[in-house]
Amino acid sequence: MEKNKIFLSPPHMGGNELKYIEEVFKSNYIAPLGEYVNKFEKAITEYTGAKYAVALSTATAGIQLALKVLGIQENDEVLASDFTFIGSVAGITYLGGKPIFIDSDLKSWNLDPKLLQSFINDRKARNLSLPKALVLTHLYGQMADIESIVKICKENNIFLIEDAAESLGATFNGKQSGTFGDIGVYSFNGNKILTTSGGGIVVTDNKKWADKITYYATTAREEELHYEHLEVGYNYRMSNVLAAIGTGQMEVLNERVQRKREIFNLYKSELKDLPVGFMEELPNTYGNRWLTTFYIKDSSTTPTKVIDKLQNSNIESRPLWKPMSLQKAFKNSQVHSNSIGKKLFKSGICIPSGTSLEDKEIKYISDLIKECFRV
Repeated sequence: MEKNKIFLSPPHMGGNELKYIEEVFKSNYIAPLGEYVNKFEKAITEYTGAKYAVALSTATAGIQLALKVLGIQENDEVLASDFTFIGSVAGITYLGGKPIFIDSDLKSWNLDPKLLQSFINDRKARNLSLPKALVLTHLYGQMADIESIVKICKENNIFLIEDAAESLGATFNGKQSGTFGDIGVYSFNGNKILTTSGGGIVVTDNKKWADKITYYATTAREEELHYEHLEVGYNYRMSNVLAAIGTGQMEVLNERVQRKREIFNLYKSELKDLPVGFMEELPNTYGNRWLTTFYIKDSSTTPTKVIDKLQNSNIESRPLWKPMSLQKAFKNSQVHSNSIGKKLFKSGICIPSGTSLEDKEIKYISDLIKECFRV
């Protein structure tokens, strides 16, 4: 990493990761599977309350496999959050499915349950079939209106996959994100609240689905001494080395969530007099505040000016996600929109939120941002 640069959300090791990696090297279980894959999966189930967990190479792979075991096939329609990262929805297209994007509400920035319900009502009014599943993103570590969305899905026999890639540690009424739907998926990419450098994990309370995901993730190999395949699978399992990092990271997860929340509150206090809107927590939710984000309410400055100002001081920042329905890759996809995602993309910004960030650095970054509103 570039020296002295302030990154958006860099890795932050807890202390035992290297020790566990050394144990893996001593055992020589460098290849996929091994003691630490089991330990990491157990740490996730104990923390989240999910019954089963399967560690994978990426969260994107997890969403793909979740869709596959739920029966999504070529030309099947799948609902998805519009305002999100492409990894949330790429798995739909891998299977030949057709995404239908649902926009956000301005309060939570997550999928708007009212828009979801209006889409379903419209389909029913025209005697059209409903999509088989919904991939719901909990954006930037904040819980969506999960209670309303679960209710809608259950009433309409729609499978719910929670893309909790960014929200490990976030809760609704004390229950972990990723554990409300049929299947949940977490990410451990290099910039997430916990990292294994790259990786993901699927959680579910359904043993049949967990076993089937494991089967597909390990090349769909049958239980024979030789390599027997009745189906074509994928090589998607997490390595024992990366799982060792994840096991160490899980030991400091609560500390990381606490620090992320402190960082958000410091920024909010520093920038309180500016015409900006921060991502809110819905009632009864507790976010992990993975990234501190805000949107600019007026024309006093632009995200580009803020990003350039910070870049000139060797500080990384980025725009908010560009909605999937605005991406050329999905130009022919359906979208049920209220233009909130488009508004957030054009006016919003993510600012440095790494848990090793010092308070004085937050003050420095905030002062630079304030200068953009004075020019």
